[in-house]
Amino acid sequence: MNWLEAILAILVNPIFYQLTLLAATPLIFASLGGVFSEITGVVNIALEGIMLMAAFNSVVFTYLTGNAWFGVLMAVIIGVGFTWFHAWASIRWAANQIVSAAALIIIAQGVTGFLMIPIFGHPGQTDFIGRVSPVRLEFIREVPFVGRIFGSLSPFVYMAFIAVAVTWILLYRTPLGLRMRAVGENPEAADTLGISVRKIRYFGVLMSGAMASLAGAFLSTGELGRFIEMMTHGRGFIALAAMIIGNWNPVGALGASLLFGASEAMNLQLQSSTIITVSANVKPLFNVIPFIVTLVVVGGFVGKTRPPAASGVPYEKESKN
Repeated sequence: MNWLEAILAILVNPIFYQLTLLAATPLIFASLGGVFSEITGVVNIALEGIMLMAAFNSVVFTYLTGNAWFGVLMAVIIGVGFTWFHAWASIRWAANQIVSAAALIIIAQGVTGFLMIPIFGHPGQTDFIGRVSPVRLEFIREVPFVGRIFGSLSPFVYMAFIAVAVTWILLYRTPLGLRMRAVGENPEAADTLGISVRKIRYFGVLMSGAMASLAGAFLSTGELGRFIEMMTHGRGFIALAAMIIGNWNPVGALGASLLFGASEAMNLQLQSSTIITVSANVKPLFNVIPFIVTLVVVGGFVGKTRPPAASGVPYEKESKN
């Protein structure tokens, strides 16, 4: 009964819904990044590494300049440049896309860990550097229940929802989006129509880098105000799951990200709950809740989603005789 009471108490608490939005925000950005890349035919499992690199650089440039938004901007620029290596290897040289992306994850983990000491003087985590100020909506804060959810949130939360709308319009209501989907479904046919498969794929992969970089910047300067080694904690892979469950659609990815965000919020609330009596040594096991939810939901969607037909397939233009 205590467990049921604890869960019901969490569900009627507006803090749970605010935590859901905050936990879902990096997943929304990163899953959109996956959509951008895979809808053009390039698999990008490097979202985890790109997020980590962006989180680190956002803090570095905030530390150097004292301006958190400049840190975010530099995180996106460097993140896109970092993603270019995956695009270059997988598009220009038709390299194995899984291997290329995995290499970026390993590089990001090594570089961010190595540079902690020369830049900040110690490993593990930085001191509080500064973060982007939350947006305070005074006209909403006075509204019961709703005000406690939306009255004061990071601007990244609103940016994430705007990014979903813009991405959907781009993919399904513009000529560029039509070309992107055509390249992801049948690059040979798109090529015969005069569409540059290589340019479209570069655009998709680099946009995925920009989205994943925003996700990483949110984790550091958008939320905590510091960098912690390996702070992404598998969120890049959960974002890939959200993309798959969302059927490679921005709106679907949003819904799946909110589901995973709710599971993370439930984890945090259960750990801090005073209703259930669980040993302090056992409570950290609640950290596996988001991953269990991911496995269960992805398992339930096996065979019910369809990726772009050419996703993961390198395209090499045939030379004319």
